[in-house]
Amino acid sequence: MSHADSNALAALLGGGCLIFALLIGAIAIAVIVFYILTMQKALNLAGPNHQKMQPAMVWLMLIPLFNLVWHFFVVKNVSESVKSWAAEHAKSVDDAGYTIGLIACIANCCSLVPVLNLLAGPVGLVCFIIWWVKVAGFNRLMSGQA
Repeated sequence: MSHADSNALAALLGGGCLIFALLIGAIAIAVIVFYILTMQKALNLAGPNHQKMQPAMVWLMLIPLFNLVWHFFVVKNVSESVKSWAAEHAKSVDDAGYTIGLIACIANCCSLVPVLNLLAGPVGLVCFIIWWVKVAGFNRLMSGQA
């Protein structure tokens, strides 16, 4: 293999890696947007009397690093809004997913710590998915589809 061939191969691999990274980034942004839409829908369905935060405020989750802190507020306010709605409509929602959402927030913060991230990252991801599914279930309950 000549020097020119190895340079061409390196450029091709580098371009492939860049495209792969951009694709992963686009998928991650799409997931975040759908998550935010689910949280916003929960606050909208709870109604103005039960909203503990303005639904549009969940979009602050798009701010890098700030979202680690803001996610705590989103989890707290969405779960309190759902609990408030459920109390008025005589529905049982337990803690409205607050505990699992809080664990997801804490684990996501801990995933920034080297070595601890090996455990916290997967725990945070699993708890995040469980929280998201719970909120989607509450959305179905509040919209009368459950």
